[in-house]
Amino acid sequence: MKLLLFDIDGTLIHSGGAGKIAMERAFEKVYGIPGAFGDIPLMGRTDPSILSEVLEKQGLARTEPEAEKFREFYFWFLEEELEKPRQGKRICPGILPLLSALQNEHDLELGLLTGNWRYGGQLKLRHFGIDGFFKVGAFADDSSRREDLVPIAIQRYFNTGGIRLGKGDVFVIGDTPMDISCAKPHGVRTVAVATGVHSLEQLKAENPDHAFENFLNLNEVIGVFGIDRSGRG
Repeated sequence: MKLLLFDIDGTLIHSGGAGKIAMERAFEKVYGIPGAFGDIPLMGRTDPSILSEVLEKQGLARTEPEAEKFREFYFWFLEEELEKPRQGKRICPGILPLLSALQNEHDLELGLLTGNWRYGGQLKLRHFGIDGFFKVGAFADDSSRREDLVPIAIQRYFNTGGIRLGKGDVFVIGDTPMDISCAKPHGVRTVAVATGVHSLEQLKAENPDHAFENFLNLNEVIGVFGIDRSGRG
């Protein structure tokens, strides 16, 4: 049995900037400051860590009531922004055929490992019609530290009826160096894909177990997970 843990943004989908715009709208609504996110990098990070950096940059203290209001407005605005036509909004290359092929394998479980808050991630996947592929996962609600999410996702898989897995049976799949680095302390395997903002060369510099420009070559990609379709009709 193998557990495949996918990142969302830049790996499965591109929201066309809907996430950042929704965060900026929510921040202005709660804290009264427009355009506060500026050039703060978002890819590969958890939502709580992004909010904390913006608050620090603006010289504001974090309080849980305000942070919770920010989350609520963010979800509201994210749903609105996802419905708008945006340049670059799409499912990443090769993802639909890949997920369709993987879900038919009885010895694989598809899950998520993402810096999104759970509901925000669900909104994004639901918008693109791919939410039904994933049964388990770990999210920013579980920890603001991405490296904490790997053991949480594995334990959650076990708690939902899965078997105990060896480190070589767990794959973290993502488009940023943070996806790779969060997996390394736990000894699980890593698959990098250059469909986000980082180049293939930048990702290979982090020494993932496997690296792809994209997931268009289906047979090559699924071979990483021990699937051989050559003899199938």
